[in-house]
Amino acid sequence: MLPDNVFITLADIEAARDRIAPFVRRTPVLTSDLLDEATGGRLFFKCENLQQIGAFKARGACNAVLSLTDAEAARGVATHSSGNHGSAVAYAARLRGIVAHVVMPDGVARPKAAQVERLGARITYCAPNQAAREAETARIVAETGAALIHPFDNLQVMAGQGTAALELIEDAGPLDLVMTPIGGGGLISGVSTAVRAKLPAARMVGAEPAGADDAARSFASGRLEPMDHPNTIADGLRAGLSPATFAHIRRNVDDVVTVSEAAIVEAMRALWETLKVVVEPSAAVPYAAILEGKVDARGKRVGVVLTGGNIDLDRLPWIRP
Repeated sequence: MLPDNVFITLADIEAARDRIAPFVRRTPVLTSDLLDEATGGRLFFKCENLQQIGAFKARGACNAVLSLTDAEAARGVATHSSGNHGSAVAYAARLRGIVAHVVMPDGVARPKAAQVERLGARITYCAPNQAAREAETARIVAETGAALIHPFDNLQVMAGQGTAALELIEDAGPLDLVMTPIGGGGLISGVSTAVRAKLPAARMVGAEPAGADDAARSFASGRLEPMDHPNTIADGLRAGLSPATFAHIRRNVDDVVTVSEAAIVEAMRALWETLKVVVEPSAAVPYAAILEGKVDARGKRVGVVLTGGNIDLDRLPWIRP
């Protein structure tokens, strides 16, 4: 059991909202009669794919970078990322006028790397695994003195991500169920904290690919389970949980479900066609859980966070090579 000081609170999330408000978008909440009819529920999609840098990650990165003292910020910031968090840290660093170092895995989606470069960060590539990412980032931090802005194992990042839930609840009204994808767990840590405080009767469910199922296995066993070789189209969900994010999940989340790759692609296409917005595979995972029958939306008001829309348009999963 971790001590209480490793958990964020509603007050932390509210403070984050005040801090980042000038720099992030209040993204819309979209609905669709067609999707409601298909699922039997009333679905409310929080469109973080329309956020600054195209993903919810802008919230957490801005909160963490803007929370640094001037002395800390002067040495720059560093992180590792498969794309969206790297862009978010680059964006936040540009706001403060400081350097950002971003470690990215070889083979990262081209548009995600291009966006990090456009935002002025310095990219270092590494082998496509968690250990290599962490080792290279630690080297940069040691050499430069940059502040580490971890993609999810950072309380300020978690609190920033939780601001999306405050807006969702305000715009959608009371909800019976709230869903997010799970990668490293920073988003669901923040969102579930806000949901527990604002909607204590609502169920909180996380969804992840079956090929990257460490959160589901950890939730079932009650102990942190490793993820050695994630294999999924949802590249933003290939990271494993940290002790702190797992603790938030155990405290605030009611269930964690997994979905197939086929369901992710089907859900992604349905969201493009019906909501008329671009979402990446990771963002489609919660809706995939509903489509695949892992979560019952019938008769419920369901909030779903669409996490991002950064995808290589030349490599859409329904286009045959």
